[in-house]
Amino acid sequence: MTNRTSRIRRLKSLILALSLLALPIIAAAQGESSAKPVITFAVIGDTGTGDVAQLTVARQMVRQREKTPFEFVLMLGDNIYEKGEEKDIKPRFEEPYKDLLEAGVKFYASLGNHDIIRGLQFQTNYPNFNMGGRRYYNFAKGPSENSESLLEFFALDSNEMTPEQLKWLDESLGASKAHWKIAFSHHSIYSSARMHSQYTKLRAQLEPLYVKHGVAAVFAGHSHCYERIKPQKGVQYFTEGASGEIKRKTLDRGGPFFAAGEDEKNSFLIVQVSESELKVEAIGADGSLIDSYTIKRAALIKP
Repeated sequence: MTNRTSRIRRLKSLILALSLLALPIIAAAQGESSAKPVITFAVIGDTGTGDVAQLTVARQMVRQREKTPFEFVLMLGDNIYEKGEEKDIKPRFEEPYKDLLEAGVKFYASLGNHDIIRGLQFQTNYPNFNMGGRRYYNFAKGPSENSESLLEFFALDSNEMTPEQLKWLDESLGASKAHWKIAFSHHSIYSSARMHSQYTKLRAQLEPLYVKHGVAAVFAGHSHCYERIKPQKGVQYFTEGASGEIKRKTLDRGGPFFAAGEDEKNSFLIVQVSESELKVEAIGADGSLIDSYTIKRAALIKP
């Protein structure tokens, strides 16, 4: 009995020791899980050419999604060249993004200057653009620990910034209980690209609202390049207009706003969002990492 009791005690001690050794491993695994992003999405701009560049970016998006699954895509305007017409939707949207659409990935569009030439009614009502018949709109994504939603997006029509739209934006941003607020539109209010002049009037209209209501990030296109702007008054701006067309050597890298950018290869963005941070990666059509930048929630300037 004594030997048997002794063996049982040793066995129990061994089991206890092994369980204690496993605790740090379990805790580490749990810590890694909690650090993973809750929501992941992609961003594309100036896409609708139907040419090799757009198709190459689209194929790379499919490959990247296998490694970093994104749930939906923001479209930053000029969705269908040259005039936004319905006749071009199949070769310039449905066919390039066929694999993503079939996988259930949703696209949320904003209007570019080419889209409104002949495509305003079609694009705002096209089901795969999820605009609900509106030129500007908002939508929320994901649960949050401390807020009604993790993310709320505000899609703007920067072609015509009417008093009605500005009033809607002010009220909608003010009413939002989202943990992160993100705006997207076609025209960049900060840009180092020589392709277009600065949209200073648009900046004067929108920037005060972004700052007032604590918008964390703004995505825009129009200039056919990728650029990350130095933070302006607590808001981070990105230009992604190189998902179809590209304007080589357009970036003024010595300009006052330039932080990082690429104007020699086509690209798209992948954004990973958790309660504590928002990470933006610019991915080249060749799969290369162009830029990576993380916004820490704790570092945001409160309105």
